Amino acid sequence: MKTDYASLRSQVRNFSDFYGAAISDAKKQITAAIHEMSEANKDLLEKYRKEVALRRKYHEQLVELKGNIRVLCRVKPVLKEDQHEEGQLVVVTTDPNNESALLVMNKGKGRSFELDKVFHPQATQEEVFQEIEPLVTSCIDGYHVCIFAYGQTGSGKTYTMEGSVENPGINQRALKHLFKEIEDRKDMWCYTVNVSSVEIYNEVLRDLLSKDGEKLDIKINPDGTGQLHVPGLRVTEVKGFQHIKKILAKARRNRITFGTQMNQHSSRSHALLCITALRGNQTHIPFRNSRLTYLLQDSLGKGNKTAMVVQVSALESNVGETLCSLKFAQKVCKVELGPAARKIES
Repeated sequence: MKTDYASLRSQVRNFSDFYGAAISDAKKQITAAIHEMSEANKDLLEKYRKEVALRRKYHEQLVELKGNIRVLCRVKPVLKEDQHEEGQLVVVTTDPNNESALLVMNKGKGRSFELDKVFHPQATQEEVFQEIEPLVTSCIDGYHVCIFAYGQTGSGKTYTMEGSVENPGINQRALKHLFKEIEDRKDMWCYTVNVSSVEIYNEVLRDLLSKDGEKLDIKINPDGTGQLHVPGLRVTEVKGFQHIKKILAKARRNRITFGTQMNQHSSRSHALLCITALRGNQTHIPFRNSRLTYLLQDSLGKGNKTAMVVQVSALESNVGETLCSLKFAQKVCKVELGPAARKIES
């Protein structure tokens, strides 16, 4: 019995050692398999990202050839004051692996949208401007350029275009870049920069650089070029970025003053009517449908370069407006202006 007991005890000890070794070996095999799968997934993800980037590059080249309006989308981040109200669930999500796509959930159903570029809610002002920067260079190369924001009230259009003193938007960054390019080219070219600022509110055109916000009208230029001009519009020559900042500040102050006189904040006078006339693949834009499109036709017409930043809210309470904005943005993607052409005076 003592011999049997000792043998059994030895077997139990050996089994324990064998079991421990087997478990350790199994763990190593599982860890190796997981690592191998992880590496394979990383490789697949990297290939997918490269494919998306390549597809975007070819798409942008095609857009350049066809002269499409470049459509960017910026999702407004959820502010702290919105988080405690009803209907403030986030229903708009961006894809970290595809910077051209976003998904909108509505009544339990998801709808995906594909645009030229989608900025996630945490995107900085600088990141947004980097997508716009090539258009600014095109401006001093002799092209007509139009950059504007579109979206519902409160979706962030003013912040994207104007920004704040500490964190300026597209307008000031574009002008700063413009004068930097002029400085870099001063040994070869001499540039003259003129600026004017107008507001269109309820189809009324106002000069924001005049003292009393004089009402103006749009006419065909009598010089025979067929281009438009605004008789009486104040045009100021600027010598540098700091000079133009002062002029923009004056225009901003006047906008607020005139808006108060109309019992409406003037931020509601935005470029909404500028693009409502665009439909599908049509090549004709009925510019006379609004003062804004009529005034901008030299920059929105055939052969020009145009970028639209569609602003959307991520909140459930705004999902209806968000879907309308994105549906319209997809239609704008299909509008063809024709290959961009330089406008250089001889």
